[in-house]
Amino acid sequence: MSRPLSGLVVFEMGGLAPAPYAGMILSDFGADVIRIDRPKSISTDILARNKRSISVNMKDPSAVPVIRQLLKQADVLLDPFRPGVLEKMGLGPDVLLKENPRLIIARLSGFGQSGPASEAAGHDINYLSVAGVLGMIGRRGEKPMFPMNVLADFAGGGLMCALGILMALIERSRSGQGQVIDANLTSGTSYLTTFPYLMQKYKLNFADERGTNMLDSGAPFYEVYKTKDDRYMSVGAIEPQFYAQFLKGLGLDPKDLPDQHDRDQWESMKGTFAKVFATKTQAVWTEIFDGTDACVAPVLSFREEIPNVSMVATPEKQWPRKAVPPQPAPILSRTPAKEARHDAEDPFLAPGTHTMEVLSQFGVPQTQIRALLQKGAFIDKAGLSRL
Repeated sequence: MSRPLSGLVVFEMGGLAPAPYAGMILSDFGADVIRIDRPKSISTDILARNKRSISVNMKDPSAVPVIRQLLKQADVLLDPFRPGVLEKMGLGPDVLLKENPRLIIARLSGFGQSGPASEAAGHDINYLSVAGVLGMIGRRGEKPMFPMNVLADFAGGGLMCALGILMALIERSRSGQGQVIDANLTSGTSYLTTFPYLMQKYKLNFADERGTNMLDSGAPFYEVYKTKDDRYMSVGAIEPQFYAQFLKGLGLDPKDLPDQHDRDQWESMKGTFAKVFATKTQAVWTEIFDGTDACVAPVLSFREEIPNVSMVATPEKQWPRKAVPPQPAPILSRTPAKEARHDAEDPFLAPGTHTMEVLSQFGVPQTQIRALLQKGAFIDKAGLSRL
């Protein structure tokens, strides 16, 4: 089956989460993604789906010319290092783009390729902080709360990087020229907050203290409530027609409650809703709200399924009873991505599994391959036994 990125050759320098995620997106949609690993490295990358690996000792002077030879035939190079590391290897854009003007070099870093913080170390929580995002997340009167490492590493970093690569590929189809992409996690995460930034700037929302606004846990109709069995239901009943369905499901009469948007009464309304949700299990509440427009959904887990109660609702109208493992998105009708088979695949890719295969594919002579392996410039998982 044809894939959207079939025929695209991507070399991914082995790194941590954001770059492997960008590479996985490309491989899921058909690109030939080849990871360049260090010798004797331990495979901790679980985002290696549909990729291949070669193992290279970049400190060996005979290795770099071969990598440059491979990159002459590549479409994309994924660089996960701090600024300047690629240049020290002899693989900077000034070198590679002369040899392959069509190459797209995606440089994925924490704080960008220039500026005072460009070479500083950091992690997801730091990028969220600098981008202004972390200060907006959390409940009233509590310290900011970080959403694991999903927002900066994977959304602002890996996903934005993949988007940049696709845009550069489209532009290359017109100009024939590659370019360098500065995909840094801080600016990428900041870009994701365009909506709350503008809402805050023009005092439409997020203008007050953290945790007091409609979409940041301030409103009783946009909240998470605990059920009788210590599970949770999410509520997003903003619009009046949805709010009416929400109250109906709870068995409450709107005449007995303050106005939905009376901010002074939000805390007391939360208490009322919390007491009602605590009277039934998550499974019962899920069935009550199945098929309605109340904007109420169970908080699902990958591990445990919600038990069925009476099966009154038809399967077509039921909420999922368990969180579905991630699949490539979005869904394309004619050239879909490869299916992620989480239960059938080993997520780890041993470094050097495809060294000989890749070198041969890209035209390196067998005699040269043998010499490179013998001196340790390149390492193949199975050693010289394949020759």
